[in-house]
Parts: sequence; structure tokens; C-alpha cells
Amino acid sequence: MINTERKELFDSWALGYDQALSKSTGQYPFDGYDDVLSFLVMLAEPEPGMMVLDLGIGTGNLAGRFVSQGCIVWGIDFSETMLDKAQAKFPEINLVHADLLSEWPETLPTTFDRVVSAYVLHEFDMDAKMKLINRVAEQYLSPGGRILLADIAFPGVAARHVAAKRWADKWDESEYYWAANEALEAIETRGLHLKYKQVSSCAGIFQISKHG
Repeated sequence: MINTERKELFDSWALGYDQALSKSTGQYPFDGYDDVLSFLVMLAEPEPGMMVLDLGIGTGNLAGRFVSQGCIVWGIDFSETMLDKAQAKFPEINLVHADLLSEWPETLPTTFDRVVSAYVLHEFDMDAKMKLINRVAEQYLSPGGRILLADIAFPGVAARHVAAKRWADKWDESEYYWAANEALEAIETRGLHLKYKQVSSCAGIFQISKHG
């Protein structure tokens, strides 16, 4: 079920989301935002015709980079206003209105070469993160496919603690920022393989694949 309060917040945020990002260069939590997205796309190695699913597509800033590479892109978001913005910017994208943690429509394909996301999963606690990742890996990832997640993240718990003090005035205790060492343990116990790369002062990229 869609969280009405969070949906209203993101519907409102959508109206000025891209403008807010442009003013956040060098600031937490969007320090290095463009570099993070560009690095994710490079790691994804997109090819024309590749099937890509964007989790929490927002206004399409990440998905649009895959469109420009000739990929077939689908995006899910629970904010209709965000979806409207993404559709206006990138009419080629196939959009689905759904909560990431709820059921997804049967119209969504079940085989994707890449499943990506940018600055979304910190909304969920570790248990919800792992359930979503496991669901994608089991039900939506093609053989040899990969999941690539860019998000507010730090190499370890200690680094996250330092960051919380450094950015205390902007730190949101209601969100669940990644520590890569925690994620490594949680993901590999589920039979998946994880690589992590810190890209900016407050964001990194997780590459997740099935063993073998």
C-alpha cells in the first residue's frame, strides 16, 4: 500500500526537484550528483536494446541517460507527479505507478538486463532494502544481469557516524543511509555478490549480481 504522507511529500517535491538539485552542487546529500549518475551508467555498460528498469525513477534523471544510449527503459514510482515530470522529459520511457515495496502490475516485464536506482533506497530500512533486492534478483533479473544502486552511502559504520556529525544540520534520522560493510554482509548471506564504490563524499554505487 502506498504511504499517503510520503506520496504527498514527493508529489510536492517533484515540482521543484530538478531546480533544487541544480542548487545543491557540492552540498550534502547531493554532492557529486551528476558524477555519481554518470559513473553508474558507465558501470552498467549500456547497449542499444538493453532492457533497463529504474526503481523510483523520479523525474527521470538517471533513466534518461539510458534512453540516450538506446536502451528500452521502464520506470516505477509511487508519485504520479514525478512520473508526469519524467514522461514530459523522456516520452520514450515506459512508466508504472506503484510503490516499490508493494505489488507491481503484471504489465511490467519480468526480464531486465539492468535494474538501477538513484537516491531512493535510503528511504527503507535494511530489511526492506534486502527484500526488494532479493525480489528483483529472483523475479526480474535476466541471466547475467546486474543491479546497480546509487545512493547516500559510506564505506562503513564508522564513516557514516563521522558523516552524521559533519552534516548534523542536514542529517535525517528518519532515513536509513547505507554503510557498505553492513550491506555486504546482508547481501552475500542471500547468495548474491556485491561490489561497492564510493564516488562522492556522501554517495556510492552498489553493484549486485547473482553468483555464477
